[in-house]
Amino acid sequence: MRRAKITIIGAGNVGATTAHWCAAAELGDIVLLDIPQTETMPAGKALDLMQASPIVGFDARITGTTNYDDTADSDVVVITAGIPRKPGMSRDDLLKTNAGIVGSVAEQIKRTSPKSIVIVVSNPLDAMVQRAAVVTGFPKNRVLGQAGVLDTARYRTFLAVELGVSVEDVQAMLLGGHGDTMVPLRSATSVGGIPVSQLIAADKLEEIIQRTRQGGGEIVSLLKTGSAYYAPAAATTQMVESIVRDKKRLLPAAAYCDKEYGVGGFYVGVPVILGSEGVERIIGLAI
Repeated sequence: MRRAKITIIGAGNVGATTAHWCAAAELGDIVLLDIPQTETMPAGKALDLMQASPIVGFDARITGTTNYDDTADSDVVVITAGIPRKPGMSRDDLLKTNAGIVGSVAEQIKRTSPKSIVIVVSNPLDAMVQRAAVVTGFPKNRVLGQAGVLDTARYRTFLAVELGVSVEDVQAMLLGGHGDTMVPLRSATSVGGIPVSQLIAADKLEEIIQRTRQGGGEIVSLLKTGSAYYAPAAATTQMVESIVRDKKRLLPAAAYCDKEYGVGGFYVGVPVILGSEGVERIIGLAI
């Protein structure tokens, strides 16, 4: 049986950690690509990760490269390339620089993997996924963005800590953009099936929602140099898994909305069914 081929563009913290998670889960063979100052850096990271396989116990071929031809015929391509946020920067401050980077990457994906499904992680997320979709010209179901899974994970983490319960028992869903415009749905938030409104006071829940909206900025301010990467990489890996294993998970993602939720022709965070065809369906919810 042929293994899926997963290309991760950008071998920085988010990209390399995504490669780590995908390899450990045996989601497929992985190509880690970057165009760094040191041309052998992606190969070094890939070799290091490959040598962990006998210890961790996973079978996957991991290749590091600076040549897009090595990524040809990928099933899934993850774009993490771009400059990260620094303290005091908003996601929108990255727009001009990262739009150029993502546009260049998208041109190469179009050339080398025209049948792939593209997951954009670069910030500002909604604008970058729109840019990738325009440049590739791929069907809209095959270009999407990762933000909602990460934001939901942050929300669930804060709720679990507040209530002193397992994160496994906290379920939640968010809509909207990545950042201040995200909308956690209280009606879709529960703990062990119990509506969260029965467990947390309204004012405290609002504090948690606000902390979730500022979750990335909080980490940037603590790290001082760089931004979050463990959780973003884990969130991206969950999306890759749902695609390559056709799990049809119901997950929040930045998907192209034509008339859904009253949005006309833009990418926005909505609940989707994610499977082997990419975004297979957008789920409409009463807000």
